[in-house]
Amino acid sequence: MSALVPDRVAAALARSCGPAWVADLPRRAAERLDAWNLTPAGAAMHGVVALVLPVTRSDGRPAVLKLQPVDEETRGEPDALRAWDGRGAVLLLDRDPASGALLLEALDHTRDLDSTVGTHGIDRAAEVVGGLLACLNAVPGPAGLRRLGPMTLRLVERARALEAAGPPAGTAAALDRWAGVAADVAAEPGDRLLHWDLHYQNVLAPLPGAGRGPWLAIDPKPLAGDPGYELLPALWNRAPRGPGAARLLRRRFDLLTDAAGLDRDRARSWTLVRVLENTVWSLEEGDPARTGEMLAIARALGS
Repeated sequence: MSALVPDRVAAALARSCGPAWVADLPRRAAERLDAWNLTPAGAAMHGVVALVLPVTRSDGRPAVLKLQPVDEETRGEPDALRAWDGRGAVLLLDRDPASGALLLEALDHTRDLDSTVGTHGIDRAAEVVGGLLACLNAVPGPAGLRRLGPMTLRLVERARALEAAGPPAGTAAALDRWAGVAADVAAEPGDRLLHWDLHYQNVLAPLPGAGRGPWLAIDPKPLAGDPGYELLPALWNRAPRGPGAARLLRRRFDLLTDAAGLDRDRARSWTLVRVLENTVWSLEEGDPARTGEMLAIARALGS
């Protein structure tokens, strides 16, 4: 790999994106650097499915070049960022539709919301996420995004198929309950622009003196739907364990719904749809640990 994509980054991305995509990364990164007149300005970083290169623009301002495979989840990211236009989210500076490359506002990658929990507590972090969701979800979903209604109906079909096949002990009744909830709410799926993955590490601080923030969302996997569907990542990440965990999860749910301005009953129903989604994935992939975590969250919410 070239200096643009160190071996450690290439190895990490190959697990999710495949070796062929990763092998072509240096060429595509160099192509975008040239096309947008960018200069590399730091060590390469990566998420699960994205290469992130700190760069300097021709006018000297910092930015970030993001390269990722274009699929159902990532395809709508530039449209979502453009719709938000920096309100509660990282600002989109440019895009290349052919490759899916994005040029983004530079944020402080050393300061994510997760790192503040030890100082300010999980309650404050949950309130920040809820406030960001209120801002992000105020925007209608642009045309062409995947829609929550059809996704939910397909999810119900997958859950019923797993029920018929005989799921592991302890999950059949839960699948049946949650699939019933999903079938009910799918009739009114909503039309708001959703982030889908707003956990604490996907919230970064702006650069000092940028006049932004104090916190901004990154890395959306957008769709259009009901804002109640947004809460599970902030419940699941840093989920409490041991005695009192259910009470603490209910408190976090209340903090999130208050800050986001959501109806609790509807948010609970859509959170159970998201629990069902993760459980179906877990059963299809043979991951019993995640199934147990989802059952615990559902029990805390009274299902």
